[in-house]
Amino acid sequence: MKIQPLADRVLVLPAVAEEKIGGIIIPDTAKEKPMHGKIVATGNGTKDEEMILKEGDEVLYGKYAGTELEYDGVKYLMMRQSDVLAIIK
Repeated sequence: MKIQPLADRVLVLPAVAEEKIGGIIIPDTAKEKPMHGKIVATGNGTKDEEMILKEGDEVLYGKYAGTELEYDGVKYLMMRQSDVLAIIK
């Protein structure tokens, strides 16, 4: 990974939105934004807050959390560790 988050930020690869439900194909405009994903890179934390998340963690985050960015044709979310609501185990 060539993107290295700084401080308390993490880079998340969002889960793929569902394409169809029960045989009905959902158009792009009606797809819900996924609210979970996998952490692919983390910063080192700050002096006040250590980084508790690590690469490979499956996480839940808020619907409007993070900043969307695209790198090598893949869409990611960059967010602060505090924007992550939970780790999925």
